[in-house]
Amino acid sequence: MTKFFLKCSLLIAALFIGVLIGMQYANEGIVEMKGHDQQKFTSPVGVSQNGEGNVEASFLGNEVDAKTLSEKKEKLEEMKAFNVFSSIGKVIADTIESITNKIVDVIASLI
Repeated sequence: MTKFFLKCSLLIAALFIGVLIGMQYANEGIVEMKGHDQQKFTSPVGVSQNGEGNVEASFLGNEVDAKTLSEKKEKLEEMKAFNVFSSIGKVIADTIESITNKIVDVIASLI
Protein backbone atom coordinates (compact mmCIF):
# COMPACT_ATOMS: atom_id res chain seq x y z
CA MET A 1 0.00 0.00 0.00
CA THR A 2 2.82 2.40 0.83
CA LYS A 3 4.54 1.53 -2.43
CA PHE A 4 1.36 2.41 -4.36
CA PHE A 5 0.97 5.67 -2.43
CA LEU A 6 4.59 6.58 -3.11
CA LYS A 7 4.19 5.88 -6.85
CA CYS A 8 1.02 7.95 -7.05
CA SER A 9 2.62 10.83 -5.14
CA LEU A 10 5.65 10.86 -7.44
CA LEU A 11 3.42 10.73 -10.52
CA ILE A 12 1.28 13.63 -9.28
CA ALA A 13 4.37 15.68 -8.43
CA ALA A 14 5.90 15.00 -11.86
CA LEU A 15 2.67 15.99 -13.64
CA PHE A 16 2.38 19.16 -11.54
CA ILE A 17 5.94 20.17 -12.39
CA GLY A 18 5.20 19.46 -16.05
CA VAL A 19 2.16 21.74 -15.93
CA LEU A 20 4.21 24.54 -14.36
CA ILE A 21 6.93 24.19 -17.01
CA GLY A 22 4.30 24.18 -19.75
CA MET A 23 2.74 27.36 -18.39
CA GLN A 24 6.13 29.07 -18.39
CA TYR A 25 6.80 28.06 -22.01
CA ALA A 26 3.32 29.21 -23.03
CA ASN A 27 3.91 32.59 -21.38
CA GLU A 28 7.23 33.01 -23.17
CA GLY A 29 5.61 32.02 -26.47
CA ILE A 30 2.81 34.56 -26.04
CA VAL A 31 5.28 37.33 -25.26
CA GLU A 32 7.38 36.41 -28.31
CA MET A 33 4.31 36.17 -30.53
CA LYS A 34 3.09 39.63 -29.53
CA GLY A 35 6.56 41.05 -30.06
CA HIS A 36 6.84 42.67 -26.65
CA ASP A 37 10.15 43.21 -24.91
CA GLN A 38 9.95 41.93 -21.37
CA GLN A 39 11.48 45.18 -20.08
CA LYS A 40 9.01 47.39 -21.97
CA PHE A 41 5.99 45.24 -21.19
CA THR A 42 3.70 47.11 -18.79
CA SER A 43 0.88 45.66 -16.82
CA PRO A 44 -2.66 46.58 -17.88
CA VAL A 45 -3.62 47.73 -14.38
CA GLY A 46 -1.34 49.93 -12.32
CA VAL A 47 -1.66 51.54 -8.90
CA SER A 48 1.01 53.88 -7.60
CA GLN A 49 1.45 56.50 -4.92
CA ASN A 50 2.98 59.85 -5.80
CA GLY A 51 5.20 62.02 -3.59
CA GLU A 52 2.25 63.84 -2.02
CA GLY A 53 0.71 60.58 -0.84
CA ASN A 54 -2.10 60.53 -3.41
CA VAL A 55 -2.90 57.19 -4.96
CA GLU A 56 -2.98 57.14 -8.75
CA ALA A 57 -4.50 54.30 -10.76
CA SER A 58 -4.33 53.50 -14.44
CA PHE A 59 -6.29 51.00 -16.48
CA LEU A 60 -5.01 50.10 -19.96
CA GLY A 61 -2.94 53.27 -20.01
CA ASN A 62 -5.86 55.56 -19.06
CA GLU A 63 -5.73 57.44 -15.77
CA VAL A 64 -8.58 56.65 -13.38
CA ASP A 65 -9.64 59.41 -11.00
CA ALA A 66 -11.45 58.96 -7.72
CA LYS A 67 -14.04 61.38 -9.10
CA THR A 68 -14.95 59.06 -11.97
CA LEU A 69 -15.17 56.09 -9.60
CA SER A 70 -17.52 57.94 -7.26
CA GLU A 71 -19.65 59.09 -10.22
CA LYS A 72 -19.95 55.49 -11.44
CA LYS A 73 -20.88 54.33 -7.95
CA GLU A 74 -23.60 56.99 -7.70
CA LYS A 75 -24.88 56.07 -11.16
CA LEU A 76 -25.16 52.41 -10.16
CA GLU A 77 -26.99 53.34 -6.97
CA GLU A 78 -29.40 55.49 -8.98
CA MET A 79 -30.08 52.66 -11.40
CA LYS A 80 -30.88 50.44 -8.40
CA ALA A 81 -29.02 47.59 -10.04
CA PHE A 82 -30.86 44.31 -9.71
CA ASN A 83 -29.08 41.00 -10.04
CA VAL A 84 -31.43 38.21 -11.03
CA PHE A 85 -29.03 35.44 -10.04
CA SER A 86 -28.51 36.98 -6.61
CA SER A 87 -32.24 37.10 -5.92
CA ILE A 88 -32.71 33.52 -7.17
CA GLY A 89 -29.86 32.39 -4.92
CA LYS A 90 -31.45 34.10 -1.92
CA VAL A 91 -34.80 32.42 -2.57
CA ILE A 92 -33.17 28.99 -2.93
CA ALA A 93 -31.11 29.51 0.24
CA ASP A 94 -34.16 30.57 2.24
CA THR A 95 -36.14 27.57 0.97
CA ILE A 96 -33.39 25.09 1.83
CA GLU A 97 -32.94 26.71 5.24
CA SER A 98 -36.65 26.44 6.07
CA ILE A 99 -36.80 22.80 4.91
CA THR A 100 -33.73 21.94 6.97
CA ASN A 101 -35.19 23.66 10.04
CA LYS A 102 -38.42 21.68 9.68
CA ILE A 103 -36.52 18.38 9.35
CA VAL A 104 -34.45 19.17 12.44
CA ASP A 105 -37.61 20.09 14.39
CA VAL A 106 -39.27 16.79 13.42
CA ILE A 107 -36.20 14.78 14.42
CA ALA A 108 -35.90 16.72 17.69
CA SER A 109 -39.55 16.06 18.53
CA LEU A 110 -39.02 12.32 18.03
CA ILE A 111 -36.06 12.27 20.42
